[in-house]
Amino acid sequence: MDVLLAMSVYVRVVEDGSMTAAAQSCGMSTTMVGNHLRALERRLGVSLLQRTTRRQRLTEFGAQYYQRCVEVLGLVSDAERLAEVAQAEPAGRLRLTAPLTFGAERLAPALAEYSRLYPKVMLDVVLNNQRLDILDHGFDLAIRLGNPDPANGVIARPLEDYTMTICAAPGYLCRRGVPLSPLDLQRHDCLAFAYPAGDDWRSVEKEWRLQGPEGEVIVPVSGSLTINSSSGLHQAARAGMGVVMMPDALVEEDLGNGKLVALLQGYNLPRRPMNLLYAGDRYRLPKIRSFVEFALANWARR
Repeated sequence: MDVLLAMSVYVRVVEDGSMTAAAQSCGMSTTMVGNHLRALERRLGVSLLQRTTRRQRLTEFGAQYYQRCVEVLGLVSDAERLAEVAQAEPAGRLRLTAPLTFGAERLAPALAEYSRLYPKVMLDVVLNNQRLDILDHGFDLAIRLGNPDPANGVIARPLEDYTMTICAAPGYLCRRGVPLSPLDLQRHDCLAFAYPAGDDWRSVEKEWRLQGPEGEVIVPVSGSLTINSSSGLHQAARAGMGVVMMPDALVEEDLGNGKLVALLQGYNLPRRPMNLLYAGDRYRLPKIRSFVEFALANWARR
């Protein structure tokens, strides 16, 4: 049993309010979170949480033990930072989070080169589209879409914008014709991504905004598919199901090999700012500094 890992999982369960939320923060399954808690309780011989189907509540001992865990993990973290600062070569565990599509299509392939350059750094990557607080959730760095929320001590370094392309498969265009103007899209099956509630791009489900020579054009769109998976939307477009507006990171290769065809290229599409976030007081750590420099070399805003 890794006692420190179990303690850190327990702290996340307490602070996040549930094992499900803690599992997302820790990048592990809910079952694994429960296993760590049970192992910790067996080791201690006392219950830490009172669980029901609807809620969890700390036992009296669990509340006291939580405070001790926070203190112990803080001391361990401080000790590790001292050791890391003393090293000239980047090393240790580097925990980062990134958006799903960018993380899978751009970040993951680039990590092979980062690992070749810094083989002593152990990468722990969590891909999701949640705006998790990097300090509260134990991340060293985050790549984040949208304008960064102001936070004490967090540095935001601008990366290249997250850009989109409207495209369709050649087979679909042969059947339905090529849209030559934004308003032509109203006569096409425009497939939609189901953005989660609260996302600042939720409106693109029903209308697409294009910027042309005469200003902004807002086009109401509809189609036979709405799906909450970028990968699923991508595959539907490749199969000829309709027209999509998708991130360049996902369709770039298909546009190059002809499996998808870019449309309305004389118009500018919505784009999202993207930033690299990290705690300013940790930049001196070689592992963090090395990744910041690596990310900026690959994706800095030009």
